[in-house]
Amino acid sequence: MDTDTISAIATANGIGSISIIRLSGDKALDIAKQLSSKDNYSPRYATLTNIYNKDKLLLDEAIVIYFKGPHSFTAEDVVEIQCHGGFIVAQSILKATVDAGARLATAGEFSKRAFFNGRIDLSEAEAIAQLIEAKSEDAAKILALQMKGSLKDYIENIRDGIIHVLAYSEVSIDYAEEDLPQNLIEQMKEQLEALKKSLNSTLLASKAREGLMQGFRVAIVGKPNVGKSSLLNALLNFNRAIVSDIAGTTRDTIEEQVKIGTHLIRIVDTAGIREAKDEIEKIGIERSLEAIQQSDIVVALFDDSRVCDEEDEQILSLIKSNAENKKVIYVKNKIDLATRFLNEKISFDLKVNSKDNVDALIGMLKNIMDITNTSDEVMLISQRQICAVENTLSNIEESFFALDDQELEIFSFHLNEAVKEMASITRPFENDEMLDKMFGSFCLGK
Repeated sequence: MDTDTISAIATANGIGSISIIRLSGDKALDIAKQLSSKDNYSPRYATLTNIYNKDKLLLDEAIVIYFKGPHSFTAEDVVEIQCHGGFIVAQSILKATVDAGARLATAGEFSKRAFFNGRIDLSEAEAIAQLIEAKSEDAAKILALQMKGSLKDYIENIRDGIIHVLAYSEVSIDYAEEDLPQNLIEQMKEQLEALKKSLNSTLLASKAREGLMQGFRVAIVGKPNVGKSSLLNALLNFNRAIVSDIAGTTRDTIEEQVKIGTHLIRIVDTAGIREAKDEIEKIGIERSLEAIQQSDIVVALFDDSRVCDEEDEQILSLIKSNAENKKVIYVKNKIDLATRFLNEKISFDLKVNSKDNVDALIGMLKNIMDITNTSDEVMLISQRQICAVENTLSNIEESFFALDDQELEIFSFHLNEAVKEMASITRPFENDEMLDKMFGSFCLGK
């Protein structure tokens, strides 16, 4: 593990009240003393002081806070310099820390040091990274609990349960020439079944609530000129998309973020789906189909003032084949005009006039997203964690076959693999390349 003292700006770029420059390492306090020409810093006390560069030119008046290791985020000596917000001031102080002996931190290096120094495990590190980019208040609450170790405790309990069964197997291998007592085999099966049930429940709940972590994606689909762009503008409350009576005006997907209830969601206005008349329109329609597949919720829009035709039937067919296991809201639009749309295959959830009022649709979207967070299950928050649990379940499943045949070496092999997979969620020690890749996705100063 690198012992250099590292430095980075820990706040976002831009104009604000304050910016924070963070240092971590053995020389953190010495560098702070050098920049401030001040010798006395008490741990965890805010000290107002001037900050100078190597030429003793005043850069700013700032607050310096010293955290003595191991009582800090990284478990090393940490200093935070809170200066006036702005790109130039913060960069000047950052440069001064480098001139004084620090080096620039790489992305995620502070969290990586916290991990290697035993302050956090991987599940807590991932929770920190995702909390910064949380897309809803519910997600932030879940991630805050994970930072306190809720997932770690769950994983450790599962891991200990597998090890408990594995211990029976390892002891029994010494008596491989004798038949195992039937009640011992049944006990091991019962314990593994309980662990399998718990993991399956967590896995299904996590996949169902994936939009809660990543931010829900809502795709508006329909044939050309049914009012998709008008609906997008109404949801955003400003004219983002061009609205025209000319079919095919929207020739590419348009994405915007909007907050509904406690959720920050991404709404995608798709190109009208029909037989393409040129190459550009064809590409736009292909992207529309991708938007359906990638979305969590699909708003299927139909024009109440027009007779149901082959293009509407095509929309229904495409939704059926591309929106499996997704929530689809069927909406009849332009209800202020004479009703002409009839199709017994569709049970409409809402009837709206997108140019007038879409409060009912907003309410329905909010309810769908709120229901997603009704479970109290521990939640897996990354694809890496989900894959580890899937691999664990696969190994447990394989172990049952070996146990039925009393092939204890093979049985123990699969359980050992399951233990490794579960450990990889919290603290794998053997894969530095994976750790570098994961922490490299963090922002600087974190």
